[in-house]
Amino acid sequence: MSRSAYLALAALAAPLLFAQAAGAQTAAGQTAPGQTAPGTAAPAQAAEADPVVARVNGKPILRSDVMAAHRQLPAQVQQMPLEMIFPLVVDQVVSSRLLSEAGRGQNLQNDPEVKTQMARLEDRVIERLYLTRVVEKAVTEDKLRARYSEFVKKQPAGEEVKASHILLEKEDDAKRIIADLEKGGDFARIAREKSIDPSGRENGGDLGFFQKEQMVPEFSGAAFAMKKGETSKAPVKSQFGWHVIRVTDRRATAAPTFEAAREELSEELAREAVDAHVKALREEAKVEVFNADGSALAPAAPQGLTPAR
Repeated sequence: MSRSAYLALAALAAPLLFAQAAGAQTAAGQTAPGQTAPGTAAPAQAAEADPVVARVNGKPILRSDVMAAHRQLPAQVQQMPLEMIFPLVVDQVVSSRLLSEAGRGQNLQNDPEVKTQMARLEDRVIERLYLTRVVEKAVTEDKLRARYSEFVKKQPAGEEVKASHILLEKEDDAKRIIADLEKGGDFARIAREKSIDPSGRENGGDLGFFQKEQMVPEFSGAAFAMKKGETSKAPVKSQFGWHVIRVTDRRATAAPTFEAAREELSEELAREAVDAHVKALREEAKVEVFNADGSALAPAAPQGLTPAR
């Protein structure tokens, strides 16, 4: 394990206190809905799915507690094999549980600062759960398929071109290469020897398939105007230099499949549902906004008029 990854784990003791809200106890020390109270035997099936992986002063730490903590880790640590870091995460959860118990021993659960922070945390959790349920109602299979049908209808028939090119600094050099190609010169060999495009030297100038909007307009305009097997009769100027282009293939493009578009459409429906829901809530509520010091905001200037000075 890298030093940075280990340090990321080692720094988690205090923050993991909040990660355990999804575990066996809430921050208030009560049993969370659907959870088994500490020290109470769980049904056999549940115990198998969520075994006890440690105990602190007789109170169990469940695998779900550890996985909740795991989800709080930096992305680089989460990507490491679970079996490698699981003991370290357990160790940090144990430390976090000990700190929590020590704080409770000093009655910190009744400290005004704890109550303030827990109220804010509760607001965030309620907000996320509320929005999750809004999205669940909005992003259904039927709605996704209906949106996909609309999406496909709006997709124009497309085309892709497969081309190779040789990029030169000077127009005269490009003209000489076109003349060599007309005499039977090997395009790939010349690209490897003469092209100033680094990738062109490596793969004989092959650019693979691309859509019109993926290339600069001058290049796309020339390539898409050519037939399969055709080589440009004159150099094509772009911001990168002078191109000699050969179109090696063309193909029609179809709209993405439903499965390929699912994630994008899901995000679109979710975003629309959340925006509409928030807008409706704002319209029904009385919202007052003040300056940072609590004073009233200055009246907005009439649109199109310059405020008096």
